[in-house]
Amino acid sequence: MSRRRKVVLAVVAAVVAAIAAFVIPTVWLRPWSIDHFYLRVFAQYALRRPMFLSSLRILEPLGLQFHNDDLDDFSVAFRQREARWVERQLRILQSYNRDAMSEAGRLSYDILAWFLADSLDGDRFAFHYYPVNQMSGVQITLPDFMITTHRVDSLRGARQYVSRVSKFGKAFDQVLESVELQKQKGIVPPRFIIRYVLEGMTRFIAMEPSKNVLFTHLESKLRELSNLQPRDRQEVLAAAEREIGRTVYPAYRRLIAFLADLQGIATDDDGAWKLPDGAAFYAWTLRHHTTTGMSGDEIHALGLSELARRQAEMRAILRAQGYPADDLMAAMHRLNGEKRFQYPNTSEGREQALRDYQKIIDEIDEGSRRFLDVRPPVGVKVKRVPEFKEAKAPGGYYVGPPMDRSEPGTFYVNLRDMREIPRFGMRTLVYHETIPGHHVQGTIAQSLADVPFFRRVIGFTAYSEGWALYAERLAAEQGYEEDPFDRLGYLSSEAFRAVRLVVDTGIHEKRWTREQAIDFMLVNTGMPKGEVVAEVERYIVDPGQACGYMVGALKIVELRQRLRERQGGSFDLGKFHDLVLTSGAMPLDILEKLILE
Repeated sequence: MSRRRKVVLAVVAAVVAAIAAFVIPTVWLRPWSIDHFYLRVFAQYALRRPMFLSSLRILEPLGLQFHNDDLDDFSVAFRQREARWVERQLRILQSYNRDAMSEAGRLSYDILAWFLADSLDGDRFAFHYYPVNQMSGVQITLPDFMITTHRVDSLRGARQYVSRVSKFGKAFDQVLESVELQKQKGIVPPRFIIRYVLEGMTRFIAMEPSKNVLFTHLESKLRELSNLQPRDRQEVLAAAEREIGRTVYPAYRRLIAFLADLQGIATDDDGAWKLPDGAAFYAWTLRHHTTTGMSGDEIHALGLSELARRQAEMRAILRAQGYPADDLMAAMHRLNGEKRFQYPNTSEGREQALRDYQKIIDEIDEGSRRFLDVRPPVGVKVKRVPEFKEAKAPGGYYVGPPMDRSEPGTFYVNLRDMREIPRFGMRTLVYHETIPGHHVQGTIAQSLADVPFFRRVIGFTAYSEGWALYAERLAAEQGYEEDPFDRLGYLSSEAFRAVRLVVDTGIHEKRWTREQAIDFMLVNTGMPKGEVVAEVERYIVDPGQACGYMVGALKIVELRQRLRERQGGSFDLGKFHDLVLTSGAMPLDILEKLILE
């Protein structure tokens, strides 16, 4: 063999060895670089969740759509594999030398370490949640995903839609496996949850497949494709109708049959305390959602204290406007019922409300330039909550834009009953859900540069909901609640978040009944009863989540004040917001360290 050939082979062998030395650890073992480890963690997590990938739209711009015809894995086996995976990732993360990292590196390390450790702590309670419920059960989330997230912008997208619909049966059977296992463990949803779910599923399959929202939505999207051949359109619609009839409806019937049987052993006990090791489960949910070590008793007392403060200011405004305020909630109910604060409960009233919401968004979008240096990179639109899910949906919620920014963020408004939308509460809801609230925080996080990708999408309730509640206060401080009734709406919203602390802990720690919780909220918020009932039932389904809002907001206010006192005249509100927003979501103790150091 010639010397030259030996040199070439040696170089090739060295290159192959170098590539292997890089690729093998990065893909299978411990990556040499922690940045490669971060990338692998996110990639492995996302690739096992095709619905999550579709919502992000980070692969589509690269021409990759392999995930868009599949649903997530809802099986017990998948959940168990994921728990073992989390444990391995935490062990690998802890093998890196944190002390040798830069300040930014230590921040990423701490955020992921907290997230993984918290997930691992919660694994023992993996079956304590109800996978079939009136708010976020599979019978709602799958149709909602198909309507609000799956993209039908081509014939390929339409065929992928049908493919996903054809897999509803498998997904439902996986969820059935979970609820059957829960039954064996003595974990049964309260009777009201089963009743609502049975009613909703029965309505969902009551019409012909061609009248079902899964079909009519696809039909409307295909009409928007001007270059679609009639033959292809008919082929796709026929396939969709066939799958709804032979796959979707039988899946719903199987779940209906199981729940009808389960109804016979369900009780009216609603709190987490009734579950096996329920006290420990609720303590974990509080830590998970507030990212603090606050106990249920501490959060309950905080809620009562904050509620009294807000109600005192509400009474002062009512008296100044000529309303008797000794019975605060009677006064609020009277206001809610006044015609000047109501929209007609008609199609025209609903359309006007959507236009007014958009007008408020446009106003705050322009005005927030005074106190937000970093701007949302994409806009936000207002839409109605899909009618098939609005009965038990909240009054409003926000869904962020995909990562490719091909669509704006969406503020969904529940228009089931216009009597639940007093005009004086609209501004505060907008500020929470859009600008300067969720839309600002979420889109800025999506746009972060020079951070591991997981920090662009990771979530912590106390941070994200805390920021959104702080945003309500911020807008009020900046003059957007000057009208006394708008100010009353803002204070009512804050009182409502304080009530949440009391009610959530009341249900799950102090063994309040559903009726006790409803009565307390009715007396202390002035909200319409239908909305109160939906809220209380939400807290029963998702223990601890409602406590993250006020705990997070109060921490942000506290940090702002501490920084203002430290910096004096040099304190800059916009720069403070930059600091909070441009590092992404994180637990409150890590945020405190970031702000003060």
